[in-house]
Amino acid sequence: MRVAIAGAGAVGRSIAGELLENGHEVLLIDKAPTAISVERVPQAEWLLADACEITSLDEAALQRCNVVIAATGDDKVNLVVSLLAKTEYGVPRVVARVNNPKNEWLFNEAWGVDVAVSTPRLMSALVEEAVSVGDLVRLLRFSHGDANLVELTLPEESALAGTQVGDVEWPQDTSLVTIIRGTRVLTPSGEDSLEPGDELLFVAAQAREEQLEELLSVRREEA
Repeated sequence: MRVAIAGAGAVGRSIAGELLENGHEVLLIDKAPTAISVERVPQAEWLLADACEITSLDEAALQRCNVVIAATGDDKVNLVVSLLAKTEYGVPRVVARVNNPKNEWLFNEAWGVDVAVSTPRLMSALVEEAVSVGDLVRLLRFSHGDANLVELTLPEESALAGTQVGDVEWPQDTSLVTIIRGTRVLTPSGEDSLEPGDELLFVAAQAREEQLEELLSVRREEA
């Protein structure tokens, strides 16, 4: 897979390193000469250019990229890069970094963004996830279909504890994608049982989140 990353700062370089380790081709783009540190990520391609300029993106051959990541520290730049990548070059997957949570509402399909990653929101979500049992925590927002990646730790008193995944009537527009049980990561099947303490990850429509939380957190009736 070929990935172009706009922004060669600490965030962009870290992403590049992870992708390269997983066998992908990576192009780092930055207009600041001081950001071009080939020795830090020598396996990547580097381009000194303004990622908001069509001529620069032509030089980067963005049309050959499977993914574009707008990872600069400027939300305006990230939006422009996302829009150009999607509308001018038809990049299948565009991921954008949100620096200011107040701008998060802009990072949607209209601006070419498939996945918006807000670092402040993600950090807040991880804090909530660490201390919350039975509460739905939103981890990531997907622009297409108005869906989110959400997590809930199944409480001890949940009525669904001990129930097989296939026997649960899940809300419409929700999908259980992963069960984290201790150190194990499970791809759920219909025969798997839900256990107290399971971390359940769903892709769910935002309109179904409250219904999903109620379903998972409902308490057993006292005998």
